[in-house]
Amino acid sequence: MAKRWSVLLALWLFSSLTLAAAPRVITLAPHLTELAFAAGITPVAVSAWSDYPPEAKQLEQVANWQGMKVERILALKPDLVVAWRGGSPQRQVDQLRALGIQVLWLDPASIENIVASLHQLAQWSPAPQQAQRAADALAARFDALRKQYAGKPRHNVFLQFGLQPLFTASRATLQNQLLTLCGGDNIFANSAAPWPQVSREQVLARHPDVIVVSGDSQSAAQVAHFWQPQLKATVIAIPEDWLSRPGPRSILAAEKLCQALNPSHAE
Repeated sequence: MAKRWSVLLALWLFSSLTLAAAPRVITLAPHLTELAFAAGITPVAVSAWSDYPPEAKQLEQVANWQGMKVERILALKPDLVVAWRGGSPQRQVDQLRALGIQVLWLDPASIENIVASLHQLAQWSPAPQQAQRAADALAARFDALRKQYAGKPRHNVFLQFGLQPLFTASRATLQNQLLTLCGGDNIFANSAAPWPQVSREQVLARHPDVIVVSGDSQSAAQVAHFWQPQLKATVIAIPEDWLSRPGPRSILAAEKLCQALNPSHAE
């Protein structure tokens, strides 16, 4: 009997240590899911469209553009819910907080914010050193790009999102920061709104020599055709998730963009 109780006690202690080492985390946006995994956290549930890394596809989804499954989130008993002000519904998040759920708002709108988000998530990771290493490695890769492409020839660039209507990104966006780092001058950097809608005439008047779009080669071909014959700019396509999600894969968007803007200087 004593041996049995010893075994049960050992199992209980192991279970307690495991729970202490692995807090139950829920992420409410795809880029937050990517940040969590990069920090060594496997969430117990995620939002719709959380498809990277591949393991995320197997997780339960408790939020989408229509809102959150508050009752299901409560049933999962999370230690932390990671929310995003750009997409997580404030009222429902406030409900969770009122019921005692701890919420961490992460709004990475810059390279520095992405790195800082990984540092913030370290305290919730069963492998905090992994989160710190991921943050440091990401910062180092961005710093290497800054040094590599500093002083290279500049390009007038239109950051194009959509066709009809046309949207772009201003100075107050991560996408503009990536472009600037690579030697691009955003022709709509001074727009008052972060994501202004623009007209065809406004773009043509600014004479961009490069257009950056999110998507693949087919997207690039479609955009090139859209601007002919008035504008014969080079069209660069960056995978949509790399360019649109403010997470760890933003470095991949930056590296691809830098190489495409400066092919003769890429290493």
